[in-house]
Amino acid sequence: MEIVLHALWDTLKVFPFLFLIYVLMEILEHRTHLTQNQKILQGGFAPLIGSATGLIPQCGFSVMAAKLYDKGYIRTGTVLAVFIATSDEALILLLSDVTAAHAVMPLVFIKLVYSVAIGYLVNFILPKEKLQAVTPHCEASHFCCGEHEHENSLLGEKSEFKTYFINPLIHTLKIWAYLLIVNLVFEYVIDLAGGEEVIANSALSGGAYIQPLITAVIGLIPNCASSVILTGAYTNGAILFGSLVGGLCSNAGLGMVVLFKNTKKLKRNILLVLTLYVLAVIAGIVINAIAIAAGI
Repeated sequence: MEIVLHALWDTLKVFPFLFLIYVLMEILEHRTHLTQNQKILQGGFAPLIGSATGLIPQCGFSVMAAKLYDKGYIRTGTVLAVFIATSDEALILLLSDVTAAHAVMPLVFIKLVYSVAIGYLVNFILPKEKLQAVTPHCEASHFCCGEHEHENSLLGEKSEFKTYFINPLIHTLKIWAYLLIVNLVFEYVIDLAGGEEVIANSALSGGAYIQPLITAVIGLIPNCASSVILTGAYTNGAILFGSLVGGLCSNAGLGMVVLFKNTKKLKRNILLVLTLYVLAVIAGIVINAIAIAAGI
C-alpha cells in the first residue's frame, strides 16, 4: 500500500502541469500553420527546420514527415532528422517534474545538434534523391497520430471547448495512466532492489555502455508509452542521461508505422529503422562515456 500511495502521489503532482502543457500544445497546433506547410521541409534548410519541428512534443510531426518521405516529398536525411529530434511525451514529462526539469535544455540541445548533423550528412551521402513537387492538396497535410485526431467538422464554441479543454484532458488522462503504471512498476522494483541508491550505483558502475542498446530498442516502440517508460526510468534513477538520450533518439512515435504501411518498400524501411537504432545507440554510449570521464 505504501508503494501504491507513493506512486499515486508522485503521479498526481504532475497532472496539472501535463494538462497545462497539452492545452498550450493544442493552441500551437491550431493557431499556427506550421504543421500545414510541407514546403518548409524541402530545400537547403530542410534538416534544420525538420529537426526544430521534431523537437516540439507533438507526434504529428513525425507522422507528417513519414508521409512526405513515403511520397517522395522530402529526402532521407530530413526524415531522419525529424525522427531523431522527436521525443514524443518526454519533454512534457521532464518539464512537469521539478527534480528532472534541469535535463530538458541539455536534451533539447543534444537532440537538435545531433539530428541536424545526421540530416545534412545523410543528404550529402545520398545526393541523387529526387523530390516530387508538393501539391496544395498533399494528403500529408491531413495527418494525425491517433491521440491528436480531431473532428474538424465541428464548429462554434463547443468545438473550441472540445479542442482546448476536452482533448487536452483526455490526452492528459491517458499519459497520466501510463505514468502511474510506470511509477508503480519502478517503485516496486526499487523496493525489491533495496532502494534508489542501489539502482543508481548499479547503473553508474556497469550499465553505461549496455543501457543504450536496450533503451534504443524501447524507443523504437511506436507508442507514446515508450517515451513515458524511458522518462520514468530516468527520473527514478534506473538509467543514465545518455541512455535516456539514446532511447529518445530512436523514439520516432508513429512515424515508423506510417512508413511500414508501404509494404512495397520494406527493405528501405528496415534499413531506416536499423540506421535510426545504430545512431541512437552511438549517441547514448558517447554521452554516457563523456559524462563518466567528466565525473558528472
